[in-house]
Amino acid sequence: MIFLTHFYRRTLKFDLINKFLYKNTKELPKLKKIILNFGCNNNEIKNLAASLLALELIANQKGILTLSKKSNISLKIRKGNPVGCKVTLQKTNMFDFITKTLIDVYPKLKNFHGFNFNSRKLRKKTFSYEIEDTFSFPELETNYSLFNNYLPKLSITFVVSSKSKEELLFILKSLQIPLKLSKQI
Repeated sequence: MIFLTHFYRRTLKFDLINKFLYKNTKELPKLKKIILNFGCNNNEIKNLAASLLALELIANQKGILTLSKKSNISLKIRKGNPVGCKVTLQKTNMFDFITKTLIDVYPKLKNFHGFNFNSRKLRKKTFSYEIEDTFSFPELETNYSLFNNYLPKLSITFVVSSKSKEELLFILKSLQIPLKLSKQI
């Protein structure tokens, strides 16, 4: 798992310098963090605890509950009640997660040919996608009985300090994130 950090620090920086023009090396875009998020439709404590445990197993890091900021009568949510959980990965945990998904998770997904990459949905600094089959993670597959066959979609967000969409796309492609380009940028 060290090979990805070595590649990111050594090779990718020089590729960015050759591809885009920078006056200073501090202008180079960096992968800041990866956010893993489970948004639960049910407010039941069992489902929230199961999704929080699943996040901790996937990320090897303790997660936090996300609380609702506003009350919503139609969804029967009060202000301050837990509605999901998230984990923010940085530094080595971030690269460990990327290698785990590239080696273990993406090959197990059925009928998977890459994530739809639409230039209209793409922002300058973030790229997010969802994995519906969360049991493709080996940690969750071995502990299948704990989750009672219910886990919501896992939302994964990459946060990059880029100035343009082209820089973000170049970083994602160089990290071998499987993308299907629907429209050129």
